[in-house]
Parts: sequence; structure tokens; C-alpha cells
Amino acid sequence: MPDTTPTSPATPAASADDHGFALKRRRRWPWIAGAAVAVVAVAAGLTVPRLIPTASANDTKGATLYVVTAEGNSAEQKLVDYVAKNVAPKYGIKVAFKGLSDSTTLNRAVSEGEVAGTVYQHRLWLKQVLTANPSFQETAATPVFRWGFGLWSAKWKSVQEIPDGGTISLYSDPANEAQGLWILERAGLITLKPGIDKGYATTADIASNPKHLKFTLLDFAAQSRSLGDLDAAVGYTEYYLAAGIPLKEQLYAPPAPDEFAGQLTVGTKYLHSHNVQQLIKAFKDPAVQKFLATDPDEKGILLPVDAKAASN
Repeated sequence: MPDTTPTSPATPAASADDHGFALKRRRRWPWIAGAAVAVVAVAAGLTVPRLIPTASANDTKGATLYVVTAEGNSAEQKLVDYVAKNVAPKYGIKVAFKGLSDSTTLNRAVSEGEVAGTVYQHRLWLKQVLTANPSFQETAATPVFRWGFGLWSAKWKSVQEIPDGGTISLYSDPANEAQGLWILERAGLITLKPGIDKGYATTADIASNPKHLKFTLLDFAAQSRSLGDLDAAVGYTEYYLAAGIPLKEQLYAPPAPDEFAGQLTVGTKYLHSHNVQQLIKAFKDPAVQKFLATDPDEKGILLPVDAKAASN
């Protein structure tokens, strides 16, 4: 998501009991067209060229290490560009940004060593990707940032003003629906049934709803576009700012659970290569957290994963 930021509304810290989300988002996996091309090529007696060279840049001294995210994600691109220019040289490596079109293409490229890594996803999203694509071999190497995620309203100025019977939107994919319910519970608008795994929570797991709120599920772009027709919505800061909605309309945004930290993810078979080890060190460098805490373009979108490190 969220691909996917330093100044956000002051909120209470998340408790350990509230950290528990699992990603079950559905994706379309575009393998059919590729399979058809392969069949045609074989039938014609042609050789299908490899998409990557025999030797990965991960194993090649002096090669450029590409870190990928979804195309059009300017906040994540700026982060990678910062590491490439200001941090990577300290570790003797060359880093560059690359945008790819979808999650399957992106993760396949990481798994096969076509690129060195991605900061596109958290651990639970990665788990879903690997379940859907058993041939992929990837490892979440280190947390890098947290995505801004909170409760928004164009009609009301505080959580307390949301009216009885109001309509609130959650995202339509399971993991972010669960994260949205976690936000609403933290805000005091609902409670969830005791003993449930909150990472799998749906509206059916609401135990109490004292304001008789109604819920509607919308996708990322549709939710931010529809904010004016809703009493409130729970979503990623990135999508709201992209839709021209000011940060002041974010009513409540507690720190995201640890499971939702954006991870530098690398191909498992390259995890211990010298280049990749240096890449991991670069993304762990305290300068990265300082950048996230101070860069105005990352404000509200990508938050430091460790506030203490960011203040050093």
C-alpha cells in the first residue's frame, strides 16, 4: 500500500496487544499472457530470451543495485534516490531507483535477482505474495519506514463530532480493513470481540458500536475521492494528499503496528552476497531515519520507523 513521514497528529502509542495484522489482499496474477507467448515461441522453434543476465548485479562487483517500488510512488522514489546519492557511497555500492507496474512483476524481479530489493511492502503483504507465488524466494531484511495511515473527515473536526449513525469507509482489501478497524477501536468508536486475531478482523468482529456507525468498503483511490460524501474514512495519507485533501482533515493517526513497517525486501538466495549486505547496511544507516523525519516531501506519508533513531 501503500506502497508508502514525520509530522502527524499527536496520538497515543500503540500497545503490544494491538499489533497483529495479516495480509490477505487479493491480487490478479498476470501469468496467462506470458505462458501463451512461451507456447507460441516453442511452437515456432524460437528461443525466448532471458529477461535478466546470467549473473545478477547482486553478485557483480561495481554493478548498480536497483531498488524498486510501484511506478508513480514519488515518496518511495525520493527515499531510494536519497539513499543512492547520500548513503550508498559510504558502503561502497551504487544504488538506483526503478519503478515496476505491479506486485507480481516487482516481487519476481527481486526473487530472481533482476533487481536488488524493494521497499514496497511490509512483512504481512510479503507473506501473502509468497503464498500466492510459491516459486518466489524473498526475505524481509530490515524495516525502513511506516506509512501514514489514519482517520479522515471533511465534515467533522474531531473524532468526538462523528455523529450517531454516521458512515465510515474502510478499505476493501482484508488486511487494510483490519487495520482500519484497529484505528477505530483505538479512537474509541468501536470495540472488537475479545480474543480475536485483530489482523484478520472484519466488521463481523465488532463487539460494540455505540454510535451505530455504518461501514462501506472502498478501494484506495475511490475512498479518498468519496471523502466528502462520508462522515469519515480510514486510509493511507499518501492517497489523500494525492487527491488534494489537506493533512488537517486527518483526525486521528496513531503509530502503525510494527507488522506494517515498510521493509527492505531482497532475494533470499542473494541475502548473504556482499552487495546485498552492503545495501542492507545502507538502509539501516541512521541518516535514512533522519531524512524521513525532516524531508518536507515525506511529511505525513513515510514516517520514521524509529523515532529515537530519527532524533539522533
